[in-house]
Amino acid sequence: MAGKTSLSPESLIALGPDVLARLILEEADGNPAFRKRVKAALAGTKGPAAVAALIDRRLAALERGRAMIAWEKERALAEDLAATLQTIRVDLAALDPAASVQRLLRFIDSHASLFNRIDDSSGRIQDVYWQASEALPELVERMQPADRVTVPDRLIVSLARATHPYARQMAVAVVPLLSDPVLDGWDQALARQEETDSIFAVRQAIAVARQTLDLYLELEQRRPTWQQNPVRVAETLLAAGRLDDALAWVRREDGKSRCRFVAVGEDSLPSGRLHDVERIALETRILDARNERAAAQTLRWECFAATLHPQMLRDYLRKLEDFIEYEEQERAFALAEDFRNPYGALDFFVGWPRLDRAAALVRSRRADWDGRHYSCLVPAAEALAEAHPLAATILYRALLADILARAKSPAYGHGARHLARLDALASDINDWDGLDPHDAYRLALRQSHGRKTGFWAQVAARAGK
Repeated sequence: MAGKTSLSPESLIALGPDVLARLILEEADGNPAFRKRVKAALAGTKGPAAVAALIDRRLAALERGRAMIAWEKERALAEDLAATLQTIRVDLAALDPAASVQRLLRFIDSHASLFNRIDDSSGRIQDVYWQASEALPELVERMQPADRVTVPDRLIVSLARATHPYARQMAVAVVPLLSDPVLDGWDQALARQEETDSIFAVRQAIAVARQTLDLYLELEQRRPTWQQNPVRVAETLLAAGRLDDALAWVRREDGKSRCRFVAVGEDSLPSGRLHDVERIALETRILDARNERAAAQTLRWECFAATLHPQMLRDYLRKLEDFIEYEEQERAFALAEDFRNPYGALDFFVGWPRLDRAAALVRSRRADWDGRHYSCLVPAAEALAEAHPLAATILYRALLADILARAKSPAYGHGARHLARLDALASDINDWDGLDPHDAYRLALRQSHGRKTGFWAQVAARAGK
């Protein structure tokens, strides 16, 4: 038998120029995007001006467009845009990085008018523009340092034209690639612009790069209250080693939570904040950096007790002395077993994983499970099925009971699958622990819901597979 033929530069070169030219022409004839790539490669043999002229013609056509674009042309448009982007970031960038940066920014600016002409529900067009925005730092890095001085002024234009956050992302990403004098001039120019969220973000990125954190904080204070982000500010201050300021910001109220206060160690904080795991995790890192280990551990435990968030418990246990880790883990498991929300407790034990504890919880609270919480119960039942079939049975019965009790005909297919799982699990159960055995359960199911013909038709269809 002949060996597998693989595509590689060597194997293609071996075909010879005549064969390759014929294959390229055949593909280009039926693939407009590929044809554009071939033309760009040919233009590249004539120098950067030829490639730039090719791109400029495509960008001019894109900018002139006014007509609505039919949805069936969306895929072809996305491919065409991707080909133009590839020509900019590959063909032109190899010859003239500065020219490629200018065309890339012009390409991205076209999103504002294009998005008014198409319903991009699939996100294909947006994906191309995101790829374009992510390419800018690489191209700027390839520019000569003397050429980079032109980038900020051009980005100010893009920031003013943008209707989506592409320009903001690009501007923040290129800040570390510019010299301090260029950043200083850029910040002064931005200070003369209208203070928008994007302008604040770029100026704050510049302040961090230049280590002028007092300006960074001043800018944050000037943001509208609803735009301020204490967690982001605290993260920045922690990275800079300004621990007192970081702690003050991470504990700052941001208008999103108005809860009663509960004691945590010697301090106090809104009880609702215990559910903001990202913020609490950052606060514990700040406390650790301040050598306030006991306060950090207390906060981790309080957050876990409020949320059963597994990573918070892992962080808490990791910071303990080895000889008390097991004891504290058992204390955490006992807390979870008594948690006010049984679904949260079940999620925790399945995810930890402690399936024996999850099974015990299911059995002890067997009357509490409501099939409407299927996003929790289905994965839990699947996880428990092999080692704990009785617990899985309790959950599958709860799921099926909800579907049939509410006559949820669109979910009858799911119900039939649940019943099939119950049929399979029955042979693995010797002690039903007070539950009706499977045969009795099935008989009662038929007596109570025998008229739901749609459901039983689904059951029969599955049995006939």
